[in-house]
Amino acid sequence: MSIGAFLLTFGLTALAGGGWVALNLRGSAASLERRAAADAELRMQAQGRLGPAPLHMSRGLYRTLGTVIALAGSVLAPGGLLELAA
Repeated sequence: MSIGAFLLTFGLTALAGGGWVALNLRGSAASLERRAAADAELRMQAQGRLGPAPLHMSRGLYRTLGTVIALAGSVLAPGGLLELAA
């Protein structure tokens, strides 16, 4: 597999996945936030602490990270196309 095909595949995957979270399609950023909160709560219960679990990442931060990943994918995908065309 050539580097161009790898860059194109990885770039399109990053663009689609990052865009999905950045645009919060079907509540993806909200579900990531809920899953992280549930994991933190389970981790605290396993340690024996019964207080409220701290929230480290919010829905907005997940959407921001999705935007960064989508932008990186939008750079890699044309790079892969240019590599394949050369």
